[in-house]
Order: sequence, then C-alpha cells, then structure tokens
Amino acid sequence: MSDQQIGVVGAGTMGQGIAQVVAASGFNVRLFDVAEEQLGRAKANIDKGLGKLVTKEKISEADKSAALARLSTTTTLNALSDCTIIIEAAPEQPELKEKLFRDLSQMSSTAILASNTSSLSLTRLAAVCEHPERVVGMHFFNPVPVLKLVEVIRAEQTSDATVTEIETLAKALGKTAVPVGDAPGFAVNRLLVPMINEAAFIVQEGTATPEAIDNAMKLGAAHPMGPLALADLIGLDVCLAIMEVLQEGFGDPKYRPCPLLKRMVAAGYLGRKSGRGFYHYD
Repeated sequence: MSDQQIGVVGAGTMGQGIAQVVAASGFNVRLFDVAEEQLGRAKANIDKGLGKLVTKEKISEADKSAALARLSTTTTLNALSDCTIIIEAAPEQPELKEKLFRDLSQMSSTAILASNTSSLSLTRLAAVCEHPERVVGMHFFNPVPVLKLVEVIRAEQTSDATVTEIETLAKALGKTAVPVGDAPGFAVNRLLVPMINEAAFIVQEGTATPEAIDNAMKLGAAHPMGPLALADLIGLDVCLAIMEVLQEGFGDPKYRPCPLLKRMVAAGYLGRKSGRGFYHYD
C-alpha cells in the first residue's frame, strides 16, 4: 500500500478503468474531468466494477470499501498539483492533449506526466512541456481491470528515471510493462487496427459477414474474440482515428481507412457504446 497520490485526467471508459485499478492497488487516486455528471457516472461504474470483483471473490467487501475511500474526484485541474504521477486518459485529440500537457507541466515541476494515448506521438506531447524528460506513454488496454498489458512508450526526451518509475508503477498495479518506441500506433495497435480495417474491407466487399469473419479468426487463428466484435468493444471511432494516425504518420496507402468504417462512424454506429456497430447491442 502507498500514500502516493496519483492523478487521472479524463473519466471516460479508460480513465474509469485506470482509476479503479490504481485505487484497488492501494494508491490514493484523484480523478479529474470537466463534467461533474461524468464523474458521477465514473464513480458509479467503479463501484460496480469493484462489486463484480467481490462477487467473484477476488477482493473482499472491506477491500472494496477501502479502494473507494482512496478515490476522490475533481473538476479542477489544479487539484492534481500534489500528484506524483498524472495519467492522462482524455479523448484522442492532439490539440486537447497538448493543451492538457502544457497546463499540467506548468502546474507541477515534479510530477511524471504519462499519457494513455493509443497512437499519438509522445515526443510531440513532451515538446510542449517545461519538463519533457518527465513525459512518457503508459498505454493501458480495455477493459483495464482485466487486461495485463501496459505499453511503456519512451519519447525522444524521456529520461531513464521516468521510464523506471512508470515500469515500477505498472508492476505495482499488477500489469506487465512492455517497452515500445515512439512510432505511430506503437506495437499493438499498429498490428491490431489494420487487421480490423481489413476485416471491414471484407465486409464491405461482401466476401464474408462480420459473424463469419469473427468465427473464422476465433477457430482458425485462436483469437479469443473476433476482430469486428473487438472493434465494437474498442469503439469504431477510436479504430478510425488510429488508422488516420497510421496513414498520416507513415504515408503508406496500406493504412487507408476502409470507407465502410468511415461511413459507420459518420452514422454514429460506434459499437457497444452506441448500441450498434458491426453488431447490435441492447
């Protein structure tokens, strides 16, 4: 257990998951979001997530209560000024993230600033900060309480000490840290999202249905979940954004986003979070 204060910026799906794992691992966590109602939803979802662990007998009711007691929320960014590590989990918008990192860097000269970005350049984020050596990527995977991987991305400016501290934190959270260089999509998404994009092309061409593609990959490639069901879980808007980052970053036509994927996002068919993607959800 630790009295270390860790900040999380953004109370969406990833921010909620990160905050839950941090609190359950014995750290004090302060969750920031601009919207009070989103913080309310986040607290309810974290309570529910911890409750599932109690039901599965992975933690006790006392553990759940202690974790919730270590969680606080705020709509004031400056409330994170006493945090030793701040994990940013805001939407994948470069301008938004750059503003957050600039503000956080000015707010604290000692905190490590870690981004949960799934594809954006850490070097670019570090460049807007007063202490770029303290900027690093800490890419969790959804659902955060379940998946063990954390990609640790070193920007050009990141110090060895910063990487070591983040790897130590990942281990304390029960995660496995895998070092990855600062390139578009890093490792997992550079492999995974083009596969999802290609699956969308197969659907668009009428070669196979989403169900057929997913069954084929589960049965023929030993994938625990098919690529299009996974795309719905990730969010089709997130998949599209990553493809666009890959296309821009590498300038290679093989990263061209599938027109069907673009149309689905434009229609608001984003997957599980909207109730409809490649599949329908109640």
